[in-house]
Amino acid sequence: MTFTQMLVAAWRKNNSLLCVGLDPDPAKFPAHLKGRDDAILEFCTAIVDATADLVCAFKPQIAYFAARRAEDQLEALIAHIHAKHPGIPVILDAKRGDIGSTAEQYAIEAFERYQADAVTVNPYMGRDSVDPYLAYPNKGVILLCRTSNSGGSDLQFLDVGGEKLYERVARLVASEWNRNGQCALVVGATFPAEIARVREIVGDIPLLVPGIGAQGGDIEATVRAGRTDNGTGLMINSSRAILFAGKDANFAAAARKVAQETRDTINLYR
Repeated sequence: MTFTQMLVAAWRKNNSLLCVGLDPDPAKFPAHLKGRDDAILEFCTAIVDATADLVCAFKPQIAYFAARRAEDQLEALIAHIHAKHPGIPVILDAKRGDIGSTAEQYAIEAFERYQADAVTVNPYMGRDSVDPYLAYPNKGVILLCRTSNSGGSDLQFLDVGGEKLYERVARLVASEWNRNGQCALVVGATFPAEIARVREIVGDIPLLVPGIGAQGGDIEATVRAGRTDNGTGLMINSSRAILFAGKDANFAAAARKVAQETRDTINLYR
């Protein structure tokens, strides 16, 4: 299946718009995992296995693996998700942004080395920086649009010919770049008015929405602003609030409890 088909199927099967972000920080791991060479893989696979029936996607953030020389554990984690929980898409959160042959190498890294189903990409170098990812028609390309950080307004709110830059990005993706139906956009939960504006521009294109949980985004406002007419269209990401809900050997069960509560709260407003 394509990324989009996998996402639609996961929305339906798990009755979920929740995406769990996998941002492993060994300093926050339970004591029994600290010091182990495979701690990152063990921690993340436990979280995945505890929550896979509650989510529409998993989103490993590459920096948390690469900073600790754990890229092999990232490969193993994605292989584990595909083998044990087939149909749940994996989004590699890498926010790559470069041109030409370098972008081609990043696309190979995401889709061939790591076997991710989708990757996050920075569009601010233009269409030719995105084309190498679009060349994989079965894979998802998730483009930064209106990010959840406060400093995003420094550039994303600039006026460009009568519209804001983030609106131009949304319009380009919807009208020109999404020829294979593989694109999605990142829009932060901390800005529900902008979520609604992006939804107005792009129609039913999926939105990856970070910013709930530890970042304080409002779930009700997020869902009401971004849902499509059929009550889907969103991948609402929560990372730290789920990953580090527990501090002891029962951390995976604690993560499941918070994930289920978050999934069910999201569903109240669909």
